[in-house]
Amino acid sequence: MTPSAPIRVLLVDDHTMVRRGLATFLMVFDDLELAGEAANGDEAIELCARLLPDVVLMDMVMPDMDGATVTRLIRQRFPTVRVIALTSYKEEGLVQSALQAGAIGYLLKDVSADELAQAIRAAHTGQATLSPEAAQALVHAAAQPPTPGHGLTERERAVLALMVEGLNNTEIAARLVVSPSTIKSHVSHILRKLGVTSRTEAVALAVRHRLIA
Repeated sequence: MTPSAPIRVLLVDDHTMVRRGLATFLMVFDDLELAGEAANGDEAIELCARLLPDVVLMDMVMPDMDGATVTRLIRQRFPTVRVIALTSYKEEGLVQSALQAGAIGYLLKDVSADELAQAIRAAHTGQATLSPEAAQALVHAAAQPPTPGHGLTERERAVLALMVEGLNNTEIAARLVVSPSTIKSHVSHILRKLGVTSRTEAVALAVRHRLIA
């Protein structure tokens, strides 16, 4: 039987010592291989295009371009490449942004060598791996009530901002160069999405939760 090719791994981290340590770790396993190293997001995207690695180990906090943004761009341009977030941070927001960007795993940097190797193998076959801390963060986030206004479109937010300024439908329509009936429809959608029954309540909610810039 012909042995399968090793899993080619790209390391993305702005700290040289972290990349060196990970490169050394990869040498321990016969089925894993270092495909390349990138110190920032631009390098990561360039190397993905040139090398098309199987799996990327992605730092989440880097200067210039954060790991979630890099992950999203890689997944959009190279959908066969799997990305595992490998970070020192376990905040809910980071976990959510990484997974929403397309990461298939989220691990902390204190993970053992065997656990990391297994996560790489799992990612290569399309299976997700989350650290216990990341899983707990997702459970906690799912238990929180949704933020008011989360479902508003960009145009609805623009209308809401003008409502906060005190403009009526006709004035908002003139400002946005649309018909008053269109604004009336937007206002109706805004009230429904915010779970309120009047413009006054909508404005109060928008101010209280800072729904507009």
